Amino acid sequence: MSEAAATRTPVGRPSPLLSSLAPLLRSWLPDRRWFAGKGRPVTGFSLVSAAELLPVAGTGPGGNGPGLLHLLVAVHQEEPGAAVPPGRPADCYQLLLGVCRTLPPQLAPALIGRPATGPLAGRTVYEGLRDPRLTGLVLERLRTPGTHGPLRFARSGGAPAVPGGLTARPLDAEQSNTSLVYGDAYILKVLRRVEPGPHPDLELPLAIARAGCDRVPLPVAWYESADPLPYTLGVLQPYLSGSLDGWRLALEALAAGRPFTDEARALGRVTAEVHSALAAELPTVALGPALTGRLAAGMSGRLDEAALAVPALLPYLPRLRTAFDALAALGRSGTGSGHRAQRVHGDLHLGQTLRSGAYWSVIDFEGEPARPLAERRTPQPPVRDIAGMLRSFDYAARTHRPWNPSWAEGCRAAYCEGYAEVSGHDPRAEPALLRAYETDKAVYEVVYEARHRPDWLPVPMAAIHRLAAPG
Repeated sequence: MSEAAATRTPVGRPSPLLSSLAPLLRSWLPDRRWFAGKGRPVTGFSLVSAAELLPVAGTGPGGNGPGLLHLLVAVHQEEPGAAVPPGRPADCYQLLLGVCRTLPPQLAPALIGRPATGPLAGRTVYEGLRDPRLTGLVLERLRTPGTHGPLRFARSGGAPAVPGGLTARPLDAEQSNTSLVYGDAYILKVLRRVEPGPHPDLELPLAIARAGCDRVPLPVAWYESADPLPYTLGVLQPYLSGSLDGWRLALEALAAGRPFTDEARALGRVTAEVHSALAAELPTVALGPALTGRLAAGMSGRLDEAALAVPALLPYLPRLRTAFDALAALGRSGTGSGHRAQRVHGDLHLGQTLRSGAYWSVIDFEGEPARPLAERRTPQPPVRDIAGMLRSFDYAARTHRPWNPSWAEGCRAAYCEGYAEVSGHDPRAEPALLRAYETDKAVYEVVYEARHRPDWLPVPMAAIHRLAAPG
């Protein structure tokens, strides 16, 4: 297994290891919830890097195993016409593969297959993050900073030592990544589709902690690939055991016929605290004509793409576009020159908040995973997060029958009031900004629901109808 032990493998180099795994990955990967290329045939693979976190030599005849391979694999796919721009780079995925001679019965659901050729011929390959023996090894690596081939393991200087011997259990609710909970004390998010550069789920919580804000769990350890390119691969944070997320609490309030305004006001205050911390630690830029124009053009382009994917949007296009035109005009007039863009959460909604007792925290700073990492790291007006939370109140209200629009309206108002109490600025004072970002979010929701949850499509379409109304 000398190839897997190598520090790196240049992309495109012939790889006996990857060649032997390719037939298995071609059928296994598209069925993963975190695989982003669904609907596009896989045409090939390239090995970006490989490392043996646990040598697989002991998995040969007479060996007990298991071994653990860490791979970064670029997945090449067909480009179906205009759905994917020509020349789009291959998606890179992080795989942690267990290798053994015979798979224990309890790990049968983790089976990937048995390579017929190559260095792993005759062995069993499976999803390593389903094996407690291997997830324990990952935690041990995180407890002891250092390098291992192309991988670097690091710890936060301000965090207490992580105890050993914690048993991991996977969280099945994950969509774009894989999360492991260790002993109800820590949670490790293993990033699956990775891109070069600092990742917001590590970068932003560290910045918020530096600012002295404790609304976000501090990363205690992480690991990354430094060769051949810098990829953030996994982040370990405290697990807020016993906490309840804002989405569940909102639904409980609706079911009981209770208002949610006190909670919404508290969430507005927390959002403002997080924004203040991010602005204090990371660069901000003026929301001038050039940036405002780019933001408006991006929204308009996404609207056009969404209308091609979901024809139900077509009748609303002219009125929806006025929201983005108004944003561009705001920049040209200089009215918005007093505002600044900064790093934001990027995908804020009720499900990204947790309450422990009376204390609220914010989690998951990854942003919208479908968008490129560079875009997710671009400064945005704070109203982007505010719009996401306002849309979340509407989503919650729409789950209840009969629909009570006044419940959502009360939450929206209370949230903005809470935000203003801390920031000194009520988001409703800039209706052009708020309408543009709410519209952009609703358009995103329409495409998502049409593709993944058609039964939910009426929820964002109701917002589209409202946002496109004259006046």
